[in-house]
Amino acid sequence: MTTALPPTLDARYAGLHQAAREYFLSLQERICAALEEMDGGARFREDRWERPGGGGGRTRVIAEGNVFEKGGVNFSEVFGEFPPDFARQLPGDGLHFTAVGISLVIHPRSPLVPTVHANFRFLTQGSKGWFGGGADLTPYYPYREDVIHFHKVWKRVCQQHAAVANYAEMKKACDEYFYLKHRQEARGVGGIFFDYAEASEAMFAFVRAAGDAFLEAYLPIVQRRKDLPYTPQQRWFQEYRRGRYVEFNLIYDRGTVFGLRTQGRTESILMSLPPVVRYVYDYRPEPGSREAELTEYWLIPQNWADMEA
Repeated sequence: MTTALPPTLDARYAGLHQAAREYFLSLQERICAALEEMDGGARFREDRWERPGGGGGRTRVIAEGNVFEKGGVNFSEVFGEFPPDFARQLPGDGLHFTAVGISLVIHPRSPLVPTVHANFRFLTQGSKGWFGGGADLTPYYPYREDVIHFHKVWKRVCQQHAAVANYAEMKKACDEYFYLKHRQEARGVGGIFFDYAEASEAMFAFVRAAGDAFLEAYLPIVQRRKDLPYTPQQRWFQEYRRGRYVEFNLIYDRGTVFGLRTQGRTESILMSLPPVVRYVYDYRPEPGSREAELTEYWLIPQNWADMEA
């Protein structure tokens, strides 16, 4: 994996790019170590790869663990030229780009433990540079205290960096982004999402604070739920709902599109997909059941951070 900065990187962003690179690599180390400790069995496999045209990455994947059935915590740093049609869809100028970031998706074994996603990235295109990222939670059998806890962490982080981070706006953006239009339903209970945030030291400070808060937002939920008993029916429903995750990531996810359009490593890009998925024609949960409650209540956006558990 190369460490040299590409010659096409605008000199104004060289220091920020290098600092973001070092931070994202460190964050990957910390998150992987904490998840391994929580799992108590499986360890991450590391796969270093080079990208034709410039850059590469460090993919880390965990599988068949005590707690985590499959997950990935990936670092990538790529650069080169965008295809012209793709370049026109982004806020920069010209074709030359750089991108450095971390992206993770964790699929627990138990249906009572939510799936989680987070990513943080710094990109440049010509003379423009911006940050993006966020984190969101996808439970199958939600618990009120878990959902509220997740959102309160992100609201606090945003409030501590209020000059550049507005929680209400980032929550709304998350609710709107992680939405399956063809299903007319949310993927999960949201979190925060931001993109095309103008590059600045203040914005980078927020990104670091958000990255540092990920484990605080997620691990207490895992700890509370990982040892609870569950039924085969609940496992069946988890596999069915995972299908929504697949649909979103293959149809709408910007990271998936970016990775494929810039010729990233396909295995690393698609590590976000769950290991076992069930598709059932026209499934309808029993009225009044916890399964029905998921879409009728939990997946409707609410002001979770302002509630009490």
